[in-house]
Parts: sequence; structure tokens; C-alpha cells
Amino acid sequence: MPIERLLPSPEADDLLALCQEIAREKLAPAAAAAEAEGAFPREIFRLLGSSGLLSLPYPEEFGGGGQPYEVYLQALEELAYAWLSVAVGVSVHSLACQPILAYGTDDQRAELLPRLLGGDLLGAYCLSEPQAGSDVAAMTTRAVRDNEVYVVDGTKAWTTHGGEADFYTLFARTSADRTQGISCFVVDAAMPGLSFGAPEHKMGLTASPTTQVHWEGVRVPAGRLVDAEGSGLRIALSALDSGRLGIAACAVGLAQAALDAAAAYAKERTQFGQPVISFQGLAFMLADMAAAVQSARSTYLDAARRRDRGLAYSTQAAIAKLVATDAAMKVTTDAVQVMGGYGYTRDFPAERFMREAKVLQIFEGTNQIQRLVIGRALSRD
Repeated sequence: MPIERLLPSPEADDLLALCQEIAREKLAPAAAAAEAEGAFPREIFRLLGSSGLLSLPYPEEFGGGGQPYEVYLQALEELAYAWLSVAVGVSVHSLACQPILAYGTDDQRAELLPRLLGGDLLGAYCLSEPQAGSDVAAMTTRAVRDNEVYVVDGTKAWTTHGGEADFYTLFARTSADRTQGISCFVVDAAMPGLSFGAPEHKMGLTASPTTQVHWEGVRVPAGRLVDAEGSGLRIALSALDSGRLGIAACAVGLAQAALDAAAAYAKERTQFGQPVISFQGLAFMLADMAAAVQSARSTYLDAARRRDRGLAYSTQAAIAKLVATDAAMKVTTDAVQVMGGYGYTRDFPAERFMREAKVLQIFEGTNQIQRLVIGRALSRD
């Protein structure tokens, strides 16, 4: 059904219209084939960069769009409606850029942000490890200072854009202190000693490569340290609050696509001489799907508006990620049910939507971790 958006300015209306046009004409026609082939759409990210859609929430002085986060997230939702792999890629790219903007030096911002935001460079985020996922402080990748460089050794896991990105926002241990011994670096992909595992064989998002990243004596210039040594955990957690909102918006876009596909099918499919949407059992299921999508959209917009006003929003971001991704899983599963046997075939997009929805409940902190964040906030009240 049509989405009625309440945007803060005419400029935001124009940006969303541009995003919808690109999503409709460039992303949607290419998505199914690229996902089937596992083909990474690098040129799409260059197009989004040149169109100003990679830089919406960043300051204009660095080539950004200067838009509120609520506008960026609604643009991200439109991209996810057309092609989830691309929308997740945009969210990850923004996540990788955020530490430079928030904590980088003036020289780092001036050198890196214009190229990153313009689409010339694509970013990735190296935080998780094979034995350190939700427990970030358990990471073992080390960065040892050697005069004017840090020598990095270790392995990162589950890296979106692994092997395709042009730079990696890396978190590595610079001391033994569990929470104060992690630091953040920005590393060029061409650095000697940096290599990549084979892409993971995933049930969805197959056009978005996910790999291990191996660091073997990589000599990172000291000028690529972001903020001070030991501040990496704080940087990572602050960036993840924004990243969780990005995934929430992606989940809503995917759920809206599944809802629209199921509703269109139910209006066209006839049984017993009438469209199946006229049967109460299916009509109520679709109504519940629509309510879930709209509720999820409201949660991420509430959190985004708090972020835009400089208010605390960590708990709201966790709620948005939890609500939106659980909704996406249920709505996409129900879309398959509405479409019956056809929904289970690859001739229709519903089965792909359902496969793609599952990972949204896992990355940027599993939904069990989101419940932990929310529960801790309640215990402090």
C-alpha cells in the first residue's frame, strides 16, 4: 500500500523522490538476477554516491547532504524495498564512515570523507571475530606500536564487503585491558599483509559478500589511528547505535515489499469465484502484516528523531532493531503463506524475502542482545 511519509522539508521530499526513482529503475530490475548469481553490484554504490545518496546524514562541508537521520533512514528503507543487499551495503558503509566523522582528526576527515561519501571508496567494518561476536571485548586481533606504525595481526569475521571494500574500519587490541585496550583504525584495502577468506555461503543476501579478513603483519600508519588508544570500544558501541537504526530501516523496507507482493497476489488470485483477499482469514493476516510494518516504521523514526535532537537514543535504537527485524521475519514468512505454493517457488520474490529477513535478526547485535540492552535500561530506571 502507498506509504505516506511526513518529511521535514521540501528538499527531503525531492531526495526521497530521487531515491525512489533510482530504486525503481536501477535496483529492482537487477536484484533477482544478481542475488541468484551472487554478483556484487559495485557500480550501484558509485551511482548512489554520485547521486548524493551515500552521504545524506553527513555535513555538507565534507560533501554530505546535511540531512536529518530520519530522512537518511527513510531513503534507506526505499532502497531496501527494491534490493536489500544494496541497502545493507549502504548502512554498513555509513557505519564504517561514522567513526571518522565523530572521532577522527580534522586531517582524517578532510582526506577521507569526501571520497567516501562521494562513492569513490566503499567501506567495511571489522569488529567481529570467529570467537568474539556479541562479546566484543573478547577480541584478540592485536595492533602493536612500532615507531610510526601499528603492526596488526589477527582475523576478523563476518565482514560485509570483505574483499570488495576500499577501506576497513578496524578495531584491534592495543593493550591487555579488556575494555580500555581496544583501538580504532582506518586501513586502506591495498595494505600488504591484508587478505580475505572465501565468501560465506549464505541463505540470503548472496549479492553481498561476507568474508573473514586476515591481518598478517599489516603495518598501519599511526596517522590512521582514530581518536586515542583505548577508545575503540566506546567508538564501536556508539557507531552501532546508528547502525542498528540502519538495519531497522532496511527491515521495514523488506517487510513493506513482502506485504505489497502478498497483497497484490491476494487481489489477483481467485478461488471459489472471488479474490482470495475477500476471505477473512487472509484479509486479517494481511491486516496484521500491515500493522506490523507501520509499527516498526514508527519505532525507527522515533529513535531517529531523538538522535537528530541530540537526545539519548541507545535504548530506542535497540527497540527499533528488535521490533523491525522481528516484524520483517514474520511478515515475509506470512507473505509466503498468503501466496501458497507459488510463494515457495523462486518464480516469485516472497521466498527470497523470507531468506533475507533472517539475517536481520542476527547482525548489528542479535535480537537477544537487543533484549539485554533494553532490560538493562529498565533495571536502571
